[in-house]
Amino acid sequence: MAFGSFDNKGRRQSMAEINMVPLIDIMLVLLVIFIVTAPLLSHSVKLELPKISTQLTQAVPDRIEFAIRANGGTYWNGEPVDRETARRRLAAESKKEPQPEVHIFADQRAEYLFVARALADVSQAGLSRIGFVSTPGE
Repeated sequence: MAFGSFDNKGRRQSMAEINMVPLIDIMLVLLVIFIVTAPLLSHSVKLELPKISTQLTQAVPDRIEFAIRANGGTYWNGEPVDRETARRRLAAESKKEPQPEVHIFADQRAEYLFVARALADVSQAGLSRIGFVSTPGE
């Protein structure tokens, strides 16, 4: 404490100075604590960034709209075709790369026989991307 002096004169006066040594000691201890704990507080986030490829993007496959009417009539992209013509076109389309998607539009009143024939023709041609398209009821 800063209440006395070290001279031998015996004067009892208080010192008007602030003793800075304890403050400096506390500041150095706090500095060491922050230096040690600061690296522990930083969190790292791993990011997987996309890699660039020089390959060409794959082309979007064509789409074949194959419609089956209630009377058994078949349509290839809106054009009426018979079963043999459809088989030949399907065989030709199966050799394309990438293979086209076959979207089957079947009338709800069409017999299942016509739909089963169309599915058999598509699978025999070697096309594997087949989808059924329906419209929501009114």
